[in-house]
Amino acid sequence: MDFTKKERLNKYLASCGICSRRDADRLIAEGRVTVNGKIADMGMQVSGCERILVNGKPIHGKNEKVVLAYYKPIGVTCTERDKFADKKVTEMVKFPVRVTYAGRLDKDSEGLLLLSNDGDLIHAMMQGSAGHEKEYVVKMNKEITDEFLRTMAEGVYLRELKIKTKPCEIEKVGKYTFRIVLTQGVNRQIRRMVLELGAKVTALKRIRVVNVELANLKQGHYRQITGKELQVLYNSCGLRYHEEDGN
Repeated sequence: MDFTKKERLNKYLASCGICSRRDADRLIAEGRVTVNGKIADMGMQVSGCERILVNGKPIHGKNEKVVLAYYKPIGVTCTERDKFADKKVTEMVKFPVRVTYAGRLDKDSEGLLLLSNDGDLIHAMMQGSAGHEKEYVVKMNKEITDEFLRTMAEGVYLRELKIKTKPCEIEKVGKYTFRIVLTQGVNRQIRRMVLELGAKVTALKRIRVVNVELANLKQGHYRQITGKELQVLYNSCGLRYHEEDGN
């Protein structure tokens, strides 16, 4: 590490895989971060050679960038703080490096979830306005009609949130099943859209995030993303990727 080069503390904590930049700001504001024995200030710069503690625990510096593709089963919750969650995703994935989720997936949904220790990537993936593609296979309790497909594709007004969803790609793949590609991050978006059109989602599986596919990954298992696949993911998120970062 080049100790002559400094960066904002929130970015440094995120790059260590501790949390997102937003959460780092909150930790700093709450006085839970110390640098060389003194409570950290918002906006302060660090080089990485300092003794930095979060909640009294030392930070060991930036880790090698790790990105995992994980097949999240139904019942596993994307949370680190909810003490009432039976199964937390960060507890289900046993990996030598601490990772957290880069984008959420509902507890009652299954499929592809990306996990990483790279705060910059997590921050980029959590930005709902970034337009990253996410692809799903969805089953509902009513037969799919041409009108349903057309309305979904054009965008659905969600009365509860008072917004209209962006146009999307959708295709019927079975009597009750469709494939859909979204580019926005509205909470429980597909379930809300289907409900507005008088039906209910009975099964939802995410099969792709940007260029990363679920493919033949088994439920509850993960694989590490490397090489060209990792480079494309970083580039698609507007981040610079160096081969030595991933290997």
